[in-house]
Amino acid sequence: MRADIINKIKKVSIPKKFPDNTLYTSISVEHVAGLTKFFEVSGRHIEIAALEESIVPERYSRNMKAFSTNDQATLLKSRVSIVGLGGLGGAVTEILARIGIGALNLIDGETFEDCNLNRQFLCTHHLLAKSKAEAAVKRVNEINSSIVVQEHYEFLDEKNTDGLIDNSDVIVDCLDNLKTRFLLEHASKKVGSPLVSAAVAGAFGHVTSIFPEDRGLKLIYGESDNITQKGAEASLGCLPYTVMLLASLETSEVVKILLSKGSVLRNKLLVTDLMDNRLEVLDL
Repeated sequence: MRADIINKIKKVSIPKKFPDNTLYTSISVEHVAGLTKFFEVSGRHIEIAALEESIVPERYSRNMKAFSTNDQATLLKSRVSIVGLGGLGGAVTEILARIGIGALNLIDGETFEDCNLNRQFLCTHHLLAKSKAEAAVKRVNEINSSIVVQEHYEFLDEKNTDGLIDNSDVIVDCLDNLKTRFLLEHASKKVGSPLVSAAVAGAFGHVTSIFPEDRGLKLIYGESDNITQKGAEASLGCLPYTVMLLASLETSEVVKILLSKGSVLRNKLLVTDLMDNRLEVLDL
C-alpha cells in the first residue's frame, strides 16, 4: 500500500515557491484529505509519507525555513500529552496542532466557568459548563484534521496518572495547582518522559524542562510535603498576555526536545516579569 500512497501523493503534488523564491514541491490540505479518505488511513500517515519524499504538506510550508522535511516528519511521528486545558493548556494545544505534532493526548476533568473567559482561548460564552477536553478536541480537529487526538475528561490522581500519560514523547504541565504538578512530575519520571512545566501569576511566569533523572520541581518550590495547593496565581490573578507568552515558551521547549535542537531549559528556570519587561534565565 505504501508504494500506492507515494505514487498518488506524487501525482497530486505541485511545484511552488517559498517567499524567498526557492522552489519546493507541495501537497495541499484538500489532497491530503482526499488521500486519507481514499486509502482509509490518517492524514498524519499521508503527510509523513509525503515528507519522506521531500514533498511538503502545504499547511506546514511556513515551517520549512526553520525545519527540514525530516524535522517536520519527526514532529508528526511524535505524541505529546497536555495536562490541563485552561489558559496555558488551551494555547499550547492550539500551537502544537498548528505546528504539526502528530498525536495529542489531552487531559482535563474540568468544565468552563465565567472566570475563564479572560484568558482561556478554548473558552467561549456558549461553552460555559462544557468539558474543556471536548472543546480542545473540537478545536484541534478544526485546525488540523490530520492529527490523531485522544481526550481524557478526568482529573489526575495517584491511581490513574501513569496510564494517562504513558507512551508520551513529551508531557506538558499546564496545571494550576502545585500538589497535582508534583504528582505529574513523579508520574513523568516513572514513565520516562521529559516534562515541560510552566506557571503564571499576574504579569509574572516561569518555565522549565525536567527530564526523568533531574531533581526538577523541588528546586523551584521546595519539598512537596511543604507546599500549598495554589501558588502565587491565587493572590496575583492570571493575565491573558502572560498566559500566551508562557504557552509559547512551553511549546518552544517541546519542539526543541523532540527535534534535539537549540538550548533546552533543563535545570534552568526562565522567569518573566512583563510589568518591567524582564526575562531572565536562572540556573537551578
